[in-house]
Amino acid sequence: MAKPRIFISSTYYDLRNIRSDLERYIKERNYDPILNEKGHIPYSNLSRLEDYCYKEIDNCDILISIIGGRFGSAAFESGGYSISQKELKVALEKGKQVYIFIEKAVLHEYKTYEHNKDNEEVIKLMKFSAVNDIGIYKFLDEVFALPINNQYTGFETSNDIITYLQEQWASLFQSLLSDVSKQKDFKLIEELKDTAKTLKQLVTYLTNEKSKGNEAINEILFSNHPVFNAIRKAINTNIRVYFANEEELNTLLNAFGYQFELFRSDKEFQVWENKEGKKIKIVRNLFTEDKKLKPLDINDWDKDMVQAISKPADLDDDLPF
Repeated sequence: MAKPRIFISSTYYDLRNIRSDLERYIKERNYDPILNEKGHIPYSNLSRLEDYCYKEIDNCDILISIIGGRFGSAAFESGGYSISQKELKVALEKGKQVYIFIEKAVLHEYKTYEHNKDNEEVIKLMKFSAVNDIGIYKFLDEVFALPINNQYTGFETSNDIITYLQEQWASLFQSLLSDVSKQKDFKLIEELKDTAKTLKQLVTYLTNEKSKGNEAINEILFSNHPVFNAIRKAINTNIRVYFANEEELNTLLNAFGYQFELFRSDKEFQVWENKEGKKIKIVRNLFTEDKKLKPLDINDWDKDMVQAISKPADLDDDLPF
């Protein structure tokens, strides 16, 4: 089963205890924490070590950025950023879910920096106690100026971070469940739209082209034939399905890996099967004697006219009798 992969980005020596606590918490949630010091990032001799950290972010779902008082190692050719700062920038550029945590002492002193940052002479004379490099505050300027994804949380202990993540991930899970529930409503709305469209076309044709009579009605019914939606679901595709006769139907199913099974077909159903053993049965009377698709009203449709049958599970050969 796929698990969320969570990249923990920070300097190491000053925040190693917090990194360890977060690793433990993430494992308890049965997720995969990614920490450089634990050997979770594969390296080779083809590039710089830091480059592999940036590449690994591509394979992760979430990045947790922890900003403390140490600047850390400078990134190569990065314009003055540290490696952990560049990790956050890479995650933001790739649109990853990001959680930013800033040590409260750093946040408090940042206000002093912010008040004086436009006066370079004053800044040069100031000595900051919460950080070892003014580059941390310059980077915070960039983070706070982001138009989106710039939410941050102050922390003093790892428990502050864990409590915040618990609430965020619980909300994220609830939103996922809500979205799944809404998908059913969206599907119903789309079906109602299709029905309304069909009725509108029918009224238009009957009003403006009375002379065509049944021909106009059949044209509308054929363009909205319920078999198209049934076949689309059976082959599990989101693309529009359309065919006018048995030959075009066979070509369509062949394209999705299904082959016509002459000996499995009978007087009532035609059968197609793929390599995994999944069968699609389609009732013969959907077609005329010359193998053309018949127009059909949705009210005359029976879901058993198209059947998708999965391969039955193999019996266990290791039974004790």
